[in-house]
Amino acid sequence: MKVTGSEWYILECLWEKEPQTLMSIFTQLSQTQGWAKSTCATMLKRMEDKKLIRHDEEGRTKYFYANVKRDEVAQKETKNFLNRIYNGSISMMMSALVAENELSDKDISELEQILQELKK
Repeated sequence: MKVTGSEWYILECLWEKEPQTLMSIFTQLSQTQGWAKSTCATMLKRMEDKKLIRHDEEGRTKYFYANVKRDEVAQKETKNFLNRIYNGSISMMMSALVAENELSDKDISELEQILQELKK
């Protein structure tokens, strides 16, 4: 499962609140992304074809739901990013972050805690 940036925007809307109609998604994404209604409709159709989302119909209204969980998509996207950019090396990625001083004291403490839990 590969999720594009545009698909991520729609999934974010659905993860925040389900179900949503085309109009409610359009309203959000027209304001934040400048999307047209036709863009939203096209994206929803493509995402249904990819089984990322599904819909139920009540009368003439379609109610959309996410078919994937946020944490599952985030895990796969993180793996893809890690493989693509850092050849799968977590230590290379961490070295790059540290070299750019992108880690706060809080980040370092959280990482230390994660590593300690992994050692158990």
